[in-house]
Parts: sequence; C-alpha cells; structure tokens
Amino acid sequence: MTASAGVACGAAILAAPVAAGAATPANALVMAWNIDAISTFDPAQIGEVVTDEIVKNTCDTLVDFDPSDEAKVVPLFAESWEVSDDRLQITFHLRKGATFPSGNPVTAADTAWSMQRVVKLGLGNAATLTEFGFTKDKVESQITAPDDATLVVKLDKPYPTGLILQSIAANRVAATMDKQAIMANEVNGDLGNKYLATHTECVGPYKLAQWNAGEAVVLQANDKYWGEAPKLKRVLIRHVAEAGTQRLLLTQGDVDVARDLTPEDLKDLEASADVAVDRVLKPQLFFWIFNNADPIFANEKVRLAMRYLIDYDGLAKTVMTYTGVPRASFVQLGAVGALDEKEGQPFSLDLDKAKALLAEAGYPNGFKANVFIGTLPHSAPIAQSVQQNAAKVGVELTLERMANAQLFSKVRGREFQTAMQAWQTGVPDAHGNASRLVYNPDNRAEAKLTQYPAWRAAFHSEEANSKVDAALLESDPAKRDAIYHDLQKQILQQGPMAIMFQMYNVAGVRKSLKDWSWNGFRTYYELAGK
Repeated sequence: MTASAGVACGAAILAAPVAAGAATPANALVMAWNIDAISTFDPAQIGEVVTDEIVKNTCDTLVDFDPSDEAKVVPLFAESWEVSDDRLQITFHLRKGATFPSGNPVTAADTAWSMQRVVKLGLGNAATLTEFGFTKDKVESQITAPDDATLVVKLDKPYPTGLILQSIAANRVAATMDKQAIMANEVNGDLGNKYLATHTECVGPYKLAQWNAGEAVVLQANDKYWGEAPKLKRVLIRHVAEAGTQRLLLTQGDVDVARDLTPEDLKDLEASADVAVDRVLKPQLFFWIFNNADPIFANEKVRLAMRYLIDYDGLAKTVMTYTGVPRASFVQLGAVGALDEKEGQPFSLDLDKAKALLAEAGYPNGFKANVFIGTLPHSAPIAQSVQQNAAKVGVELTLERMANAQLFSKVRGREFQTAMQAWQTGVPDAHGNASRLVYNPDNRAEAKLTQYPAWRAAFHSEEANSKVDAALLESDPAKRDAIYHDLQKQILQQGPMAIMFQMYNVAGVRKSLKDWSWNGFRTYYELAGK
C-alpha cells in the first residue's frame, strides 16, 4: 500500500460511523481523544498537551526522558554530550546520516537553526529559551553548529545542567526541523510558521499525514527514520469529545485506546476481559485561574477565599477518583523541591472561612463573576460544585463552556475574569512551574507573554520573582529546596490561581494492543504493537 493510500485508508477509518464488532487495523494504533485544542503543529508555538504529545512522536528532541524513569534523561537525536567545567557550555554530538522525510540530509545546522528560530519568532515557546539567557540578537552565537554532527549551546549563567537538559534539550523547542523544506514555504518572513500550522517537517518516527480540525489526525511512519522503525505504521486519532462515545468505541473494538473516560466508565472497565485501565501520574495541574487585572480578583483575600469553596475531598472521591489527586501547591508531586502531600494541600471546603475572608476583602455580601470552562470531562462537574458552594456565601458564578481552543485563546489574551484549565510542565523540577505559574518577567499587556500563566493572570510579584531567580542558581540542593518550600507556602496564600488537582494520564486500553508505554512526560506511540 502506498503512503497516500495508507493515509486515505486511515482517514476513512477515522470518519467511519460506529459499527459493533469492528476491529482496528493490524498495522495501526487507533485512539479516541478530545483533540479540539489543536491549533498548530509548530514547535515554536504549540502550548497544548494534546499537540505536544503528537509533536513529540513526530519530532525527536535532543534527549528524552527515560520511559521507565522520568527523572533521568537518555540520548535521543543527540547520542552523547559533554559539559564544560564552568557549566557554561554543552556540546551535543548528533546522530550521523539521518534523513528528513523530504529526503533532505539532516545536519547540526538544521538543529541550530530550529532552536534559533524559536527565539527569533518570539512566540509562546520562546520563553523556554529566553528564560535561560538566549536572546534574538545573540542566539546565532549562543547556539552554533561547528560541523555537521556537532551542536554547541553556550549559556550566560551556570544553570543546573540537569535542568537545562530537561527544560531545553528534552523540550519540543529542541526538535530538529527541515530548514530547506520549511523555508521553501516561508510567507512574509514568518520562518514557516503558517506552513507548520498544518505540517510537520522534522526528524522523528512518525510524520503528520493529515489533520482535519475537529475530526481527525493521521500520523504515518517515517520510512526514512534514523532509529528503530515504529511497530505500527499509522496512528489514527479520532476527535471524540463525549466520554460515553469513547467508551462505546473502545468496548466495541473500534478504537484501541480511549483517553477521556469518566470515573464511572473506568470503574466499569476494570472488570472487562478485553480492556485494561492504565494510568500514570503526570506533571499536570488543574486549576481555577483569576484575572488579577479585574478589581475583584486583584484582592488576594478574595483569591484565598475562593480556595475554601473547593471540596477537594468530595471531588477526589467522585469526579476525580481515577483522574487526579488533590494538590494545591504549584509544584507537582514527584518534582525536586515539592512540598509533601500534606503541606502541599492545606485547604478544605470551609464556607465560614470563605465568608470571613470575603468580608475582610470588602465583599460581605459576595459578588458576581464569570467562570470559563473547556470540554475536559471533569471541568463541568468541578465548576458546578464550586458554583454551588459559592452561592452559599453570596458569590454568584456564571459558568460558560466553550471548546478548549477558544478557552485557551481567551485566557492567553487576558479576556476572562476567571477560568478553569490545566497546565503541564515539561520538567520534574520545581523550577518548571515556578518559572511559569509564579514568575512574570513583564506584566505589561503588550508583552504578550502568553506561555506564562502568571502573565495571563496579570499577577506580578517582585518578591516571588526574586525567589524564583535565587532558587534557579542555588548550587546547594538543601538550600534550593528550602527556597522552593518557602515560595510554595507564600503562593498558596497569595497566588493567582487556586490549584485543585494533579492529574493522571489515564486511558482505557484494549488488551489486544501491546506495550502501551508512557510516563509523566511522554507517550511513546512507536513502542506500541499488536
């Protein structure tokens, strides 16, 4: 079967109506997933968990998280690296003889250009590099390719090497992309940004073959891949927003994996002979974010009061049974510098406490506010629970549900009063979330730091910024942990968002699918087989 025929076949399967007793193709991984958040495949721009997962299966980063131990990094497109004694330079040695899907040869110059491009475009993911001192005017000398198989990264400060490997080398911004193919499609100096909205052009086990917004994604195995070929030739992802439909497709055998099932579905499926429930704790936090530019939520006592409207325990036993654990700290469990489970979640539903705080803030009779929510299955029931509790203290919350892409656009544009959404860091270190959920380098609206949730919330604290900076460069691990512990306790009381749960990656997986592999930071499509 030709590649084009395979794509056509995949699209047909994804678009097909539900039919009892159907079986997925022997050479394809078929998933049901809510993928309405996808808006681009450009590694310089994407910020959604869904797209990040897909792109990391089409674009190799320099290093990878060990599938069996996410705290470790292992070689990927960089087969080895050396660090200078002063920790100011990392030299990566890249795989030789690799070829892009286009047939163009891969060189270290492509990798250097790809990383420089992220900084030059200045889109959301530029922050991944600029926070470590990379700048538009210097990046061409900071990231260089002295020969076809060597990449040199020069740092402005002696950052922890492990953090640089996790934050940059294992991040989508370190994907090696096909400069020649992308620049052939450049429009008005956009470095291929418009083209990459619907294409992938990089080194990786799969390539994007088709994307129909709101319908389906088809990935095709890259037959020119330098590494071991994927076991399955295609990945077919059907956009299915309703959990009930996902469950039906899974139990009938129309899909191999369902990604957005309810606790009730998961409980029932645990007794299934054909389906297994698989989950792994991931570095994703679900929270209620408050726009500090709004006069009501500019008051930190109002923000603190909102935390006491959340029934952490009740929701944990119902809506979030399989999908999350209570967590109020901005540092996820399992990360370096995290508070323990008890200290990291000091809140409980307390209407009297909420009422008292509102009175201190000048709102003894409450107020009215809007809450934007997306289409994640748990968003509505959590929001409705909070809404009911808020009404008991005089706070009238109006819920507005919208597609995830619209929600993200609203929040990134500061066009909201409050919203509920998730955020996932890319590193098992407190800095990952401290640098985004707390740190805000420029609070001006025109700064448009859309990949900083702290900026989205118009939250700016010089004291908090200073602590983030200090912890980043602290070489003593115990002192570094102490700074993060202090910062977490401060933000629990004053922060711009009420963090509610740390999420699990959870899925229903048919037992006919072998080696479904994931950890908190990656899902490895190429390892799955039948």
